[in-house]
Amino acid sequence: MKQLSNSLPQHIGIMIDGNRRWAKARKIPSFLGHKKGIERVVEIINYAFKKKIKVLTLYGFSTENWKRSKEEVDYLMHLFTDFAKKYAPSFKKKGIQFRHLGNMEMLPKDLQRELKKAQRLTKNSNKMFLNVALSYGGRDEITRAVKKIVQEKIPPEKINEKVISDHLDTKGLPDVDFIIRTSGEMRLSNFLPFQGTYAELYFPKIYWPDFDKKQLDLALKEFQKRKRRFGK
Repeated sequence: MKQLSNSLPQHIGIMIDGNRRWAKARKIPSFLGHKKGIERVVEIINYAFKKKIKVLTLYGFSTENWKRSKEEVDYLMHLFTDFAKKYAPSFKKKGIQFRHLGNMEMLPKDLQRELKKAQRLTKNSNKMFLNVALSYGGRDEITRAVKKIVQEKIPPEKINEKVISDHLDTKGLPDVDFIIRTSGEMRLSNFLPFQGTYAELYFPKIYWPDFDKKQLDLALKEFQKRKRRFGK
């Protein structure tokens, strides 16, 4: 058996995948899969906070997910709006800073309003940073960062990796150490391509609604077995 290290990742990114397949396997509407998925999100946030994970990024809705049916997209937007409204006060109480990653302008106005309120409410919290990626795509994020750099008229000779990093949605946060994608799919699907260059990857064959605290513990044990070389 490999020796476990005592170190936990500073920054965990989780690709929430499998809600619809979880529902289909149980012969229930896919909407109930998404509802169960949100409940699991709350559990994992609280458990990661308890484990003293500094940064948690949850990939909830990609730029590509806009291609889904209007009925499903509308339901998801409603879930996200309720989530931000309901849990922002408890995040503040615990010391969790809420951040939105992604193209805010593509989201419905009521969701934009709740996300901005949650960010304002928790802006001084620093015990944990919770990034919720909605209407997020890594290529879109980099494109938006480049546009900001151009608008600020930063000369080419001044542009380096730090400048780019400082214009991403994750500005000021450490790169992601550990990326988990549930459901067994083994691809990154446009998730944190710049920040995840040296991330360890983990693909459990379990749908997101079944990814509980025990599953996160198993994932963290796997991370502790890895020997990170960073090209050395």
